[in-house]
Amino acid sequence: MEKKDIRKMSLQQIKDYFASVDEKAFRAVQVWEWLWQKSARSFEEMTNLSKGLREKLESEFVLRPISIATSQKSNDGTIKSAFKLYDNELIEGVLIPADDRMTACVSSQVGCSLSCKFCATGYMDRKRNLDPGEIYDQVVAIDAQAKKDFNLPLSNIVFMGMGEPLLNYANVLEGINRITAEDGLNMSPKRITVSTAGIAKMIKKLADDEVRFNLALSLHAADDKKRNQIMPINESNTLEALREALMYFYQKTQNKITFEYILFYNFNDTLEDAENLLKFARQIPSKINIIEYNPISEANFKNTEEDRLEKFANYLKKNKVTVNIRRSRGKDIDAACGQLANKNKAA
Repeated sequence: MEKKDIRKMSLQQIKDYFASVDEKAFRAVQVWEWLWQKSARSFEEMTNLSKGLREKLESEFVLRPISIATSQKSNDGTIKSAFKLYDNELIEGVLIPADDRMTACVSSQVGCSLSCKFCATGYMDRKRNLDPGEIYDQVVAIDAQAKKDFNLPLSNIVFMGMGEPLLNYANVLEGINRITAEDGLNMSPKRITVSTAGIAKMIKKLADDEVRFNLALSLHAADDKKRNQIMPINESNTLEALREALMYFYQKTQNKITFEYILFYNFNDTLEDAENLLKFARQIPSKINIIEYNPISEANFKNTEEDRLEKFANYLKKNKVTVNIRRSRGKDIDAACGQLANKNKAA
């Protein structure tokens, strides 16, 4: 019989197990703390349990922590890691250091099914969803890197790595729950941003579930014809459907939306495109992050020219929209936005 993954059990289920083997209930709480507060990687580490109990847990359950297969450090300090999963699949996560923050960019799936034309992960197959423990482990591992290399803990988490978080809805929310819970890592949900390519019904579900983290939409074009060309998901989730879902999300949560907008040369970088973006963004309390494009070998897109970027951003600013320009980090090691594709394969 296959052993059960103990991190897929609730606290109550672990309590029920301990009751069934005549162990005291507080032992279940101790195990829970080892799993989700102390980030134990084996039953052997659970030193306040008797050796016999640890051996019993080992015989009946599995713990499947991820491990770092390879790490690369960029000239700008960004660290990209390939994480090896229990079934030998690989995902990537990134530590992005800055003067005022340490940000972990984490993955939610092995590969992706959405096929966005500008994203390296979009050219991979989706192998499977990550479970809550695998999501949690990325945060723990990247936090350790931040402390070791920069002497600072993680301050922010963005779900902008491999995969579409809203197509792994339950696991992503449970992973965030373990990261933010008092009996977990106790990070503030306000420091977590989930980025989606835009699945309207799941955005509404986030609202109904009254999530407390931030939501970002990978927009990249504010008219349907252009967005369809680069993001096939738009054909079934039009801008109007997304606008309605995002307004619903804002009304329920009072959380402003972040629109992510990559400027591609001669595609979506004209003042007409800026006007379309302005009209769309004005309908929803929001801010806009303009993102530098990071070329990938699979696609022919080019980053826009600096003067076009400035004109585009200034047009939005002049019209009283909050705009941030996000410069690429980790480009030299394929760790920048849109570049994650397991190129640093494990040996």
